Amino acid sequence: MMAVGHTQAMGSMTDISPRRFTNDLPPVAAFRHRTAREGFEVVFVEARDDGFRIEGHTTAVEAGASWAIRYSIVVERDFRTRRATVNGLSRTGIREVMLEASRPGAWLVNGAPMPHLDGCLDVDLESSAFTNAFPVRRLGLDVGQEAEAPAAYVRALDLRVERLEQRYRRIGDAGQHQRYAYVAPAFDFACDLVYDDHGVVLDYPGIAVRVK
Repeated sequence: MMAVGHTQAMGSMTDISPRRFTNDLPPVAAFRHRTAREGFEVVFVEARDDGFRIEGHTTAVEAGASWAIRYSIVVERDFRTRRATVNGLSRTGIREVMLEASRPGAWLVNGAPMPHLDGCLDVDLESSAFTNAFPVRRLGLDVGQEAEAPAAYVRALDLRVERLEQRYRRIGDAGQHQRYAYVAPAFDFACDLVYDDHGVVLDYPGIAVRVK
């Protein structure tokens, strides 16, 4: 998830023994969205032999516009996104968009090939703090390593699907929590993200904070 024009200080904090994520995602997560928007997100996770099914809902008010999003995302055990269905409700009506990986890094959106998304392995929702789990879990970075992680990015208000260039750099842990310096150049946005042992965001400065 992203917000436009908001930058938080990026730094480093060393830890003698860098932490690793556990194998599974938590069965439930919840976030309070704040600053960029006011809202709430609840997520339920079903672990499967071949991956995870994530069902989530977010309702929010942003820049005077109210919207509600329901999403269902299936990821592989290596956290590559396999498919996603996103339903949106706003004053402009009801919308639905479906994304499916025809092969790793190639996408169909509502059944049509989308070459501009070539190379994207993740789906990232503007409406969700949870989807920032996928790239860090998939990349498995050590402290000091960084990687590009372009995503198929679904807008909240109209469900438009864009390509979003993103970069993650693992910096020193904060106590028992991993931290990543995150950058999205298209939005002139940068911040330090804090993750729990499952690889789910705890603190997304200016965007959301984990409450469960």
